[in-house]
This record gives sequence, C-alpha cells and structure tokens, in this order.
Amino acid sequence: MIVNYTADGWQIIYQQAHGQLAAQLAWHWQPFGPSDRWVGLLSAIAQHDDEQRSWDGHYGLTPAGAPANFTMKEFSLEQAESLMRAARFQGRWRSLLTSMHLSTLYESLRGTSKTTDAFLNEQQTHQTQWRKQLKVNKQEAQQAYDLMHWCDRLSLILCRHELPEMSRALEIYTGQDSQRYDVVRPSEDGPVTVTPWPFRDASFMVSVEASMLRQLQFRDDTELATALREAPIETLTWNFQK
Repeated sequence: MIVNYTADGWQIIYQQAHGQLAAQLAWHWQPFGPSDRWVGLLSAIAQHDDEQRSWDGHYGLTPAGAPANFTMKEFSLEQAESLMRAARFQGRWRSLLTSMHLSTLYESLRGTSKTTDAFLNEQQTHQTQWRKQLKVNKQEAQQAYDLMHWCDRLSLILCRHELPEMSRALEIYTGQDSQRYDVVRPSEDGPVTVTPWPFRDASFMVSVEASMLRQLQFRDDTELATALREAPIETLTWNFQK
C-alpha cells in the first residue's frame, strides 16, 4: 500500500493501482519497437507491483497499528518469485522486463542471505537467456526498461504527493541516454508539466483511485481489510500539459 496521512485520517492507494497509473503514463509516450513488444512493455509496467503478499496477522500494519506504507516492509522473496511466475505466462519479453525491474530494486540486498543471492543470480541468468532467445541486445532491453522505471518513478511521485511546490523542478529519472526529465507544477492545483516534454499529445489526464480511512489504528489485518472494503473511494486526477 501507498499510505498518505491526511487531516481526516489515511489515504490508501494500492500498489497495483499505482502500477495502472504508471501504465497510463507510458500509454501517452510515442510507441517504439514492434507492436508486440510495445504491448508487452505496457503489460510489464501495469503489473510490476502485482502478486502482493496476503495480509496475515499484522502484516499490513505498523507496530502502532497504523496502515503500513510499502517502504516500511522488508523485501519479500515470496512476492518477487510469485511476480516472476505470473510474468512467465505472458512470455519472455514481459519476463525479461520484470526480471530487470527486480534486479534494479533488490541487487543492493546481495550478500544478506543465500536465498536472496540465489534469486538475484537466477535473474541474471534468465535475463541473458531471454535476450539471446528474443534476439534483443542489452541496449534495446535497457531502452524499454528505462521507460518502465521512468513511469514507475513518476507514478510514485504523483501517488505520494511529492510534486514540488513553487514551480520547483524534481528529477524523475535519467536513463541510459543520459536524458534527464523533470516534473514541475507551475501553480498549485494547476496542470503538471514534464521537461523536456516526452509525450505524444500536448495535454492529457491520468487518474488513480484512493480509499479514504478515518480510523487511525487497527487491531489486526482483518479489521484494516474490512475498513478498506467499506471506505469511500476518491479518484485522484492530474492534468498534464506541455
């Protein structure tokens, strides 16, 4: 979950919904490469945070009983392995991009445990195999993954309300081409812009749904899950303009 504190309680955005927002952003880029790979890239972006671990006990809560933001949770090998299993059903291209994403996120954990190291080694082996089988070189794969990472980052900036104030620029991501992109909101509640502008259209809108909770603490995951099912839903929208 992405958890934002509000004056009335908590705003909860599911990580799967954040993935859908990232895919909306990617959809507005100029497509590149063969159509099957472009669709596979959109699928990888949309589903990069799927297969989340089931709540069992107090997994979704902080020690104080508040909803736990995803940054408070440790690496879940179970979720990572499940995500890779799901990706395999959509083919080697989506599997390659998903595996690259997991390597990017978790390579820093190398050396913390034998099981984590084995998983990371497996990703490197599979990535080499899939590139060879798909006849994709490292540069082509990195170009696609850079967009995936870019959209993931911008989606998180939006979901976590990290847009800078007073027309300040915030770096989104710089890929292998060394092109830096910044996100700016010139005025409060005004349109969002990205410099340089990478999208097909001069303006568009994206959105994500958030659950609004007034209760601040919960006994266990069951109580939190019940509250989320009954919570009012708010649609957050952002207008982008060149």
